[in-house]
Amino acid sequence: MDGVDLKTLDAELVEKEARIKKGGAPKYHQSNAGKGKLFARDRLKLLLDPGAPFCEDGLFANNLAEDLPADGVITGTGKIHGRTVCVMANDSTVKAGSWGWRTVEKILRIQETAMDMKVPMIYLVDSAGARITDQVEMFPGRRGAGAIFYNEVKMSGMVPQICLLFGPSAAGGAYIPAFCDVVFMVEGNASMYLGSPRMVEMVIGEKTTLDDLGGARMHCTVSGCGDLLCKTETEAIEACRRYLTYMPQNYLGRPPMAMEEPPLEGREIADIIPSRESEPFDMYELIDRIIDRGTWFEIKKLFAPELITGLCRIGGLVVGLLANQPREKGGVLFVDSADKGARFVTLCDAFNIPLLFLADVPGFMVGGYVERQGIIRHGAKMISAVSEATVPKISVIVRKAYGAGLYAMCGPAFEPDCCLALPSAQVAVMGPQAAVKAVYENKINALPPEERSAFIQQKQQEYLKDVDIYRLASELVVDHIVRPGDLRAELIARFKLYESKRQHFSERKHPVYPV
Repeated sequence: MDGVDLKTLDAELVEKEARIKKGGAPKYHQSNAGKGKLFARDRLKLLLDPGAPFCEDGLFANNLAEDLPADGVITGTGKIHGRTVCVMANDSTVKAGSWGWRTVEKILRIQETAMDMKVPMIYLVDSAGARITDQVEMFPGRRGAGAIFYNEVKMSGMVPQICLLFGPSAAGGAYIPAFCDVVFMVEGNASMYLGSPRMVEMVIGEKTTLDDLGGARMHCTVSGCGDLLCKTETEAIEACRRYLTYMPQNYLGRPPMAMEEPPLEGREIADIIPSRESEPFDMYELIDRIIDRGTWFEIKKLFAPELITGLCRIGGLVVGLLANQPREKGGVLFVDSADKGARFVTLCDAFNIPLLFLADVPGFMVGGYVERQGIIRHGAKMISAVSEATVPKISVIVRKAYGAGLYAMCGPAFEPDCCLALPSAQVAVMGPQAAVKAVYENKINALPPEERSAFIQQKQQEYLKDVDIYRLASELVVDHIVRPGDLRAELIARFKLYESKRQHFSERKHPVYPV
């Protein structure tokens, strides 16, 4: 029997490729378009560099089943800003992006490629979860779905892992975003949950909605599982491309330098910071005077806003910045803000990003409610992360650093490369009002009412002299007092000088994490 002509086979191959790349049936494309959702392949076109090669793997997975093109997931290697990345993208037009065993195998293989090449791994998630009909093949085994999460843990801190959540990430699949470094969620479409509203009602009798249970806004404001709330898919994709400009390819590299940009114009720092230590001000205004204009990329803006965390550039150098926000709960650290700080410090340290702490912190919150939440344990997480970070660290006491808040914001005992202070700074166990009340309350109550105010003021003044910033500098508690107008220049000079820092924290297998 004669063989088939190669041209005929070539034409057949072209037709099969075209059919697979169309994804699912037109009605599913139309349904997605009505929700503002792009086709998975169009998402990749926006994410990857135009004109650069994209090498797709497993295009013909499950191709004998005509209703499962590529088995519902696109995997491959491409370029972003000229740098190699690995991607996986669920195709929600194919069985709602659900997983079969070939889907899982494709994801495992692209993760292994990312580890072998030590390049960023990006997950474009839009999946209803496992196909129950395939559960024996894809769920429990050594190359089952659990291996995806095992790989994510293995890759954590090795290469950047970014999740763009465009639709659902249901049940066990919710752990793909959970193990990523950052999760960008599209409002209105993105969701992540372990049990659907229907399952929740059936199992525990709770009636809820998808948005309340696992919607994008809830996760970006309440649970902290989301890092950036995006209005559109295009916004999320652009954010991913921008985020990567702050990241190295892997833990062995350093973030790319850029040209220095001047800071945003506005009020001088001396005019921004109030003289009274309890008066609120907007820390973002101070940040704008320190960082290069247009380089702010905030992480978890809507979650625990009393602590600001974000990536930026200072003198062209990528820096991770943590700052207390006096306009939110007075800048006091709570359970969520401690977790937020710990996570951000760990992210920056993993990828060789220097850290800047802007401290204006009254301390950690006290009271029965937060103690029951485990404020001590959560505070220990942040203090542990700050302790372990071996990247260049600069702490700036802006106005006050009281109690364990000083520790969490990389005070002198936590080996910052330098601890700077503005002339307005105070460092103490507690503020003057609380201190005088704690020490002299009985004596104050014993005084005639007309004498109490003068006595309190006298004792507060004595206390302030005790924690005067010049005394602390004299005792080498702080390394330098900086004029407000010189702060940016001081930071630029010091971060450049500290670039050669190489530190090994401790000889051990791993810590016993205070989780």
